[in-house]
Amino acid sequence: MPKTYADLLSDIKGQIRTVTLDEVKRRLDAKESYVLVDVREKDEVRAGFIPGAISIPRGFLEMQVEQKVPDKNANVILYCAGGTRSAFAAKALQDLGYANVESANPGFVRWKDIGYPVETPAQMTPAQVDRYARHIMLPEVGEKGQEKLLKSRVLLLGAGGLGSPAALYLAAAGVGTLGIIDGDTVDASNLQRQVLHGTDRIGMAKVASAKKTIENINPDVKVIPFEERLTRDNVDRVFDQGWDVIVDGLDNFATRYLVNDASVWKKIPVVHGSIFRFDGQVTTFWADKGPCYRCLYPEPPPAHLAPSCSEAGVLGVLPGIVGVIQATEAVKIVLGIGEPLVGRLLTYDSLKMKFGVLKLRRDPTCPVCGDHPTIKEYVDYDEFCSGNAGG
Repeated sequence: MPKTYADLLSDIKGQIRTVTLDEVKRRLDAKESYVLVDVREKDEVRAGFIPGAISIPRGFLEMQVEQKVPDKNANVILYCAGGTRSAFAAKALQDLGYANVESANPGFVRWKDIGYPVETPAQMTPAQVDRYARHIMLPEVGEKGQEKLLKSRVLLLGAGGLGSPAALYLAAAGVGTLGIIDGDTVDASNLQRQVLHGTDRIGMAKVASAKKTIENINPDVKVIPFEERLTRDNVDRVFDQGWDVIVDGLDNFATRYLVNDASVWKKIPVVHGSIFRFDGQVTTFWADKGPCYRCLYPEPPPAHLAPSCSEAGVLGVLPGIVGVIQATEAVKIVLGIGEPLVGRLLTYDSLKMKFGVLKLRRDPTCPVCGDHPTIKEYVDYDEFCSGNAGG
């Protein structure tokens, strides 16, 4: 005779292992090594979930589980609302080769009624869930990570070649607050590479143009414009606003040294980028984690060895690549994932289409971040660079 649903469920339960909620709670308290998988639908999860659980709706389990739980020898506990869907899910994982799978019985409804700990996900609007859906799908990001991004604060130094692509992608990613400092106005010669701006913005302040573009891309983003040049007189006012990351798209050495000293003293990570003709480079300076800018360049190079873009030219698409890498670094730092470029310099040769990585080491004699620093307050950076502004 054909099997009924009850027969099928009974057979499944006879082929899988179950675990009580009390035992799940014990393992949670003991911080034992296991992967807790919530197979309920997304709208159910938004009402609460067991702390530490990853969400894979039952309908997507076979499709997504190998990506989110790659180790098939891991101890996996599945749960749903009452214990039925998780039972079928456990059998599916067994068929996929997972060796240590259990189904919690009963499920989350009983867990919550008992008064066991429940975590509530980020409360995003339906529009935000739709906008950031591709982020939310990533287990390394998810709704928690997107909430971090929405609460994060990133300061962009410059709204030019590097600041433009970085701003566009940070805004699209949902970085909640973007500060932008730039005292320049849009010029026709900028439009070959500074994609934040357009022909109708010529003569407009770059920060005003940037704000207009960013708010059109993502209304979730608050833009804080600083229509001024960064100096030792205003650096504390600008930097002391709770920034999680600074993205450095500056093009002169005096300001780079100023940014370095301030960020070291304030412990703010700086994603540094620079471009020259057909080449670019990116690194991340982070106090107490790796070298600082002065470790690499104790003194600025002579002006004839470091001409500005206006003097030497730059391939228009080059800043897009370097700026997007800087944005990627900033997002990783906010989310606390991956390996930032601390102690590594990523180089890019656009003509050869070749990337390289150089190791960077902290200099124990560095006057700012070394073992016995000698520079402890802002100096006259223009005088220090002796007119050797790069570009």
